[in-house]
Amino acid sequence: MPTETFEFQVEARQLLQMMIHSIYSNKDVFLRELVSNASDALDKLRLEALRDDSLDADVSDLHIAIETDRQARTLTVRDNGIGMSHDEVVQLIGTIANSGTAKFLRDFKEAESTAAAEGLIGQFGVGFYSSFMVADEVTLLTRRAGESQGTRWTSTGEGTYTIETVDSAPQGTAVTLRLKPEDTDDQLHDYVSPWKIREIVKRYSDFITWPVRMAPEAADGADGAEGADDAPREPETLNSMKALWARSRDEVTDDEYHELYKHISHDWSAPLETIRLQAEGTFEYQALLFIPSHAPQDLFMQGYQRGIQLYVKRVFIMDDCEALMPPYLRFVKGVVDAQDLSLNVSREILQQDRQIQLMHRRLAKKVLSTVKDMMSAEPERYATFWREFGRVLKEGLLSDFENREAILGVSSFATTHDKDEPTTLRQYVERMKDGQEHIFYLTGESRQAIENSPHMEAFRAKGVEVLLLTDPVDEVWVQAEPAFDGKQLRSVAKGEVDLGTEEEKKEAATEREGRQQEYSDLLGWMTDRLSGTVKEVRLSSRLTVSPACIVSDMHDVTPALENMYRAMGQDVPQVKRILELNPGHPLVSGLNRAHAERGEGDGTGLQETAELLHDLALLAEGGELGDPSRFVRLMADRLERTL
Repeated sequence: MPTETFEFQVEARQLLQMMIHSIYSNKDVFLRELVSNASDALDKLRLEALRDDSLDADVSDLHIAIETDRQARTLTVRDNGIGMSHDEVVQLIGTIANSGTAKFLRDFKEAESTAAAEGLIGQFGVGFYSSFMVADEVTLLTRRAGESQGTRWTSTGEGTYTIETVDSAPQGTAVTLRLKPEDTDDQLHDYVSPWKIREIVKRYSDFITWPVRMAPEAADGADGAEGADDAPREPETLNSMKALWARSRDEVTDDEYHELYKHISHDWSAPLETIRLQAEGTFEYQALLFIPSHAPQDLFMQGYQRGIQLYVKRVFIMDDCEALMPPYLRFVKGVVDAQDLSLNVSREILQQDRQIQLMHRRLAKKVLSTVKDMMSAEPERYATFWREFGRVLKEGLLSDFENREAILGVSSFATTHDKDEPTTLRQYVERMKDGQEHIFYLTGESRQAIENSPHMEAFRAKGVEVLLLTDPVDEVWVQAEPAFDGKQLRSVAKGEVDLGTEEEKKEAATEREGRQQEYSDLLGWMTDRLSGTVKEVRLSSRLTVSPACIVSDMHDVTPALENMYRAMGQDVPQVKRILELNPGHPLVSGLNRAHAERGEGDGTGLQETAELLHDLALLAEGGELGDPSRFVRLMADRLERTL
């Protein structure tokens, strides 16, 4: 069959050189990657055979074989799993990290440490290429189960690779490495040595569900498959194949848990937290879950795959079981092993299965309770969790009403109380002033924009703490007006503000009543003149410095949320808002005097001033003007008159 030669793309070639020379501090991990890939292939074949009775594939003895040739200095990792077609080889092996090479390179260059760099590997599916750290040439021979022809992929890791179709190839995949010379100074060990292979498999892959076999060493010390009597010798199984989730906590080390996590997630960093759960009774299942130590790059991308593997009585069913974990916990990785589900269960059946729904609820509650415990017992680890996953966790406030209180309880927010440290709602409530009835917040694009908002003036003057919400999801979940510990969350940019003690509120009400009479004519006139853009003009109790601000009615949709809906293609009617005036500001008091003196006889002068006052308030909160050119013209005219 003809052999086709291809060139690596420039970015792919750069990435491959990094894999060989820069990224991996421990070269032993190449074998873990190859065994992990082989295990995945066996899982997929087992699942495919359960679902497709017509699949022409041998599943009688699924295993992983490691073969060495000391004279030729080659090492082969072979499996009889699902294999790959020619097109899959081109797509999956022929292109390095085809979905994110550029981003990987950028993130790698920005990584501050070797550990941080290694943590990027699994996110882009490039672990296979770690083989080139220890090999001068890598050959992959594969045949997909059910097909008659195989494919051979070969590369030296330089500028090119070759692909050819072969007539005779066993079912599955074999990766053969022509090893580099041993160099202990460069951490290049003797990877044809049986003891070294045993050590690596035991350390990294002992939990693999499938047997990892290796031909025993011959009696004279050389590798071989026959003993002194020339009788064939049985291959040695290197791994225990014990499911970690089925063993008691005392029998498993943290390192073993971490290796299982790395196998499931393809993440090179240790998990932030390990969660065990065993349910007994009418419906039995075991779960071993992991919270990663960092968020994957594609967490918010469409098509992000969940990380929960489903087993039934130790038999692998699927590796991204969405039905087991709510979307806002999609970052959680792990294994769930159920006892009473059907082996040929489908995704559609899972969505409707009552037992799956019960597991879904229990697992979500367990994760949230673990985060709560972390918050109180290990605040530094919790801070890492919230920094990496807080934004996605808050999505649950929109969808999981049953756990809303629990989600709010483990959430942290930026606050005016401390410019560096976020606060929990529990801490906020404990710091609330006497007479304060609500938890106040303000949404915006950045902390700086929120802190400079006119809406914050009275709160700053009275020392009332305000949550500063800058994530896009915050605009949505706060609209439901959730409560925490009996305290409603209230936007400082909505409704009327009534701060202070009961005595101060009474004094403010008396003063406001007098001001209302003084400004009633101006307020009525401005409401009429600005009726096309505002529903009402009223006096403000939230302003101390700015002349005016724009607020929403208590149950109105905010402008930011309006824009969000429109960006999603939804037709949202324009909501008129309220213009509040600061009666203590010279501009507003001057406008009131001018209106009292000149009234309607002023022509357009006062009306333009009222229009400018509205536009200035809109700009102060970061809003967009309806007619920017008119605003510029009016401002230029007013500035000219001052010269």
